[in-house]
Amino acid sequence: MNSKKRGKLVLCTGSSGVGKGTIIAELLKRDPSIRLSVSNTTRAPREGEIDGVHYNFVTREQFEDLIRKDGFLEYAEYCDNYYGTPKKQVNDMLNEGYNVFLEIEVKGGLQIMEKYPDILSIFVLPPSMESLERRLRRRGTEKEEMIQKRLCEAEKEIGYKDRYKYNVVNGDLDAAVNEILDILHNEVSNK
Repeated sequence: MNSKKRGKLVLCTGSSGVGKGTIIAELLKRDPSIRLSVSNTTRAPREGEIDGVHYNFVTREQFEDLIRKDGFLEYAEYCDNYYGTPKKQVNDMLNEGYNVFLEIEVKGGLQIMEKYPDILSIFVLPPSMESLERRLRRRGTEKEEMIQKRLCEAEKEIGYKDRYKYNVVNGDLDAAVNEILDILHNEVSNK
């Protein structure tokens, strides 16, 4: 892009299974100014996930070393694994003029909003808790105990939605993607 104008930092969060990854994949296809920050995690890769594309899969020791070196914009422990946003990668993309999306869980999102109050924050909501449960089960990646843990956590997380500038309900993928593109373009043009 090589534009001199610094890009916009965009926080996209919501409960596990709400479709954040699917939305962002579609945003990346539709808008060349968008980049995704790839988070580090200590969780094991799911089937089909590629290191450096979906996540940077690291050991607990590597993650904790980066914590000590202040190498994260934010990090959190969620369901017994660390997740974090590497600082250098994000700043490099913003300086190149890209709008950088952070796809992170709710606790990390709250940390980011404290450190970066001018961030464009978007909370993605499921149409209902029943639809969220269906999505989590359809993934077929977790045992019943983890599904229940994620649903319980989702109920708590949704309580934070009003701290975000925008709430987008993901009942229809195309509509949710278009709404987020409209939000981004309005925010960038008013910057």
